[in-house]
Amino acid sequence: MSRPQLRAAARIAGRELRGGLSGFRIFLICLALGVAAIAAVGSVRTAIQAGLEREASALLGGDAEAEFTYRFATDEESAWLEENSDRLSEVVDFRSMAVADPDGAAERALTQVKGVDAAYPLFGSVALDPPMPLAQALAGADGLPGLVAAPALLDRLALAPGDVLRLGTQDFRLMAALLREPDGVTASFALGPRIIVATDALEGSGLITTGTLFETAYRLALPPEANVVALGREAQRRFRDAGLSWRDNRNGTPSVSRFVDRLSAFLVLVGLAGLAVGGVGVSAAVRSYIEGKTATIATLKTVGAQGGTIFAIYLMQIGVLALAGVGLGLVLGAGIPWLFAPVIEARLPVPAEFGLYSAPLAEAAFYGLMTALIFTLWPLARARRIRAAGLFRDVTEADRHLPSRRFIALIAALAGVLIAAATWLSDMEFLALWSAAGVLAVLGALLLAARGVRWLARRLAHSALARGRPSLRLALGAVGGPGGETAAVTLSLGLGLTVLATIGQIDSNLRGAIQREIPEIAPAYFFIDIQPDQLDGFLVRTRQSDGVTGIETAPMLRGILTRINGENARAYVRASTGESHWVLRGDRGVTYAATPPDGTEILAGDWWPEDYDGPPLLSFAEEEAREMGLQLGDEVTVNVLGRDLTATIANFRKVEFQDMGINFVMLLNPGALAGAPHTYIATVYADRGVEGSLLRTLGGAYPNITAISVREAIDQVTQALDGLAAAVRYGAAATLLTGFVVLIGAAAAGERRRVFEAAVLKTVGATRARILASFALRSAILGSAAGAVAILAGGLAGWGVMRFVMETDYVFEPVSALAIVAGGALAALLAGLVFAWRPLTSRPARVLRAQD
Repeated sequence: MSRPQLRAAARIAGRELRGGLSGFRIFLICLALGVAAIAAVGSVRTAIQAGLEREASALLGGDAEAEFTYRFATDEESAWLEENSDRLSEVVDFRSMAVADPDGAAERALTQVKGVDAAYPLFGSVALDPPMPLAQALAGADGLPGLVAAPALLDRLALAPGDVLRLGTQDFRLMAALLREPDGVTASFALGPRIIVATDALEGSGLITTGTLFETAYRLALPPEANVVALGREAQRRFRDAGLSWRDNRNGTPSVSRFVDRLSAFLVLVGLAGLAVGGVGVSAAVRSYIEGKTATIATLKTVGAQGGTIFAIYLMQIGVLALAGVGLGLVLGAGIPWLFAPVIEARLPVPAEFGLYSAPLAEAAFYGLMTALIFTLWPLARARRIRAAGLFRDVTEADRHLPSRRFIALIAALAGVLIAAATWLSDMEFLALWSAAGVLAVLGALLLAARGVRWLARRLAHSALARGRPSLRLALGAVGGPGGETAAVTLSLGLGLTVLATIGQIDSNLRGAIQREIPEIAPAYFFIDIQPDQLDGFLVRTRQSDGVTGIETAPMLRGILTRINGENARAYVRASTGESHWVLRGDRGVTYAATPPDGTEILAGDWWPEDYDGPPLLSFAEEEAREMGLQLGDEVTVNVLGRDLTATIANFRKVEFQDMGINFVMLLNPGALAGAPHTYIATVYADRGVEGSLLRTLGGAYPNITAISVREAIDQVTQALDGLAAAVRYGAAATLLTGFVVLIGAAAAGERRRVFEAAVLKTVGATRARILASFALRSAILGSAAGAVAILAGGLAGWGVMRFVMETDYVFEPVSALAIVAGGALAALLAGLVFAWRPLTSRPARVLRAQD
């Protein structure tokens, strides 16, 4: 187009915009809702990341941390740590049973104990109730050392400050409730409430001895001139093979950051699906607006306006409105998190620093503008091809020709750019690509469904089913007729319901997976830290307890897999498989056996002789070995208690972790671990209702032994899933809200058609009740069709996520599916009835005269 043509197009566009926003309210709402959802999620994520960066040292407990598994630092390691720090703090973390005896009846609860020194905490502060310095609380009273405990433990054991609590064989005075610990976020998954004590006070408790399960962390406050990167490299070079794990304040909370990034990325993908729903509304609004401007377009073409000029006029108008919609969405997306910051922070387990962040807003704006452009081009490109003669002959019908090939190619290219950007900006590239493919597939399926519903409605309108039922025949005729709202309703409602159906299927399957993975006969308790000299007595007491149906025991050590065939284990596995593996993340249980344990199935290789006394041999879990690229004969180095042990893989065996029994990835011949200090673990199977008496019997005799309830652990996982599912459901609800707004828009756009239809029907004798019934049936049919497609698409998406992302079985969940169909029919019915009043009350004569 020439410059004069562009100026003329701009003048005409400006004049029409001055006429108001009639027909574009739905456009603005759809665009604003989608952008606001993405901007809000991004703003909260950035606020959390800023909070984690600001409080990095406090959350980690130091500028850097060196961690050892089940041992304290050696003299050499301690000397190096002290030499490179201004201040050094040692923290010991382990599980234990807390015993309270307030009324002569001992009550026990599993706790997570943190032993600290006088330097703790290096950064931040501990909040107690009643308020007092931590050092004063840990000093104790009345000749007993002190401790502080989380309120949950106080509630569970009915304790109050001043009461006595026993850990192992040591009594402590409860001095205060622990309200906040600065480094609590970095703690590992806890199965019990937190207790803090002085490490020195644990010396007589029998809880920290060689072979028991505990971790030590050495937190460093570094001098200002320290180079954290160089120091970390030096620590790894010196002590990695000794089992040292190093973290510093550059990424002190990797698991938290990873969880926040992945959850927010997933929610952004849900938001993009909502934006796609909004895009359908954008397209419908533009198409409706263009239909209303048919006479204007015809007049412009009659006086010589070219198709390009028409296209430019309405693209400019819609571009201005798109900027307004995106701007409104950005204001909402940035303002809502800031406005509700106190409420959000109170629910977050991590610090957040709310403010105005440009990156998430720019990302949301990009998504919004691209979506508006993609869904606007199609109806505008069709309007560009409208011929003036055809317009004047029929001003009620839009041209149904497809856009030209270059516009179709442009739309496809823009969609590709949007998908590529979402994939690049997301931390889950695989899920982003499949989500985009899923949205496109669902849109295609919904378009096919709309065509199928129209075809079926036309057939049924003339069948015996509709004979004698005029309201049904009118509804089927309207659904199957040309134009109408079939496609708009099916698309807008169907995509929103699909997102909700997918979330429902994934949520129910995650919960179902937990229940399916629990065997019919699961252990009641895991017992850990059983000393070798306690094992026989433990077995006798357990077998004599009422309700105990079985018991399994095994020697237990912990080790870190450091090398494979002489190479760094992580590098070796990445080179073999292209990715890391969970076996290499932290320490793993290690055991030994002279003969295969009961039920062992050897899948490859041979078991060693019972009296074998040669070089160390290793039995590895077959599935994990295959995933890591291991072969029979490979040499694996495991660091156990600070010492390297290199063993040759002799066989692969089948390990079923879901049976919740005693299972180990690595099992060695007894001679390989001869002389290594260790403890035993046991799983006890018992009838429901006897757990309390069993715990009292064993806890009283062996106070150092820790019992972990399987049922309570499962409850914790379920609660975590509840929180995750709630966050995802909020995102899905926003998408569904957008779909309902689009549905309202489709109903509003079709109101003019229904006014004319009602006028004709009244003229031939139809009553208001019959007309209303036909409108209601029409909406219910379209809503049911959208719900049916949503069930199919949601089921397929749920299957894909469970099968390829979660790597577990998928079971179709019918209850939520039926609710989706009912909800779709109800939503469409409500939207249709909202705009049924005007057609019902319009006078036929006035309406029909206006059509002359």
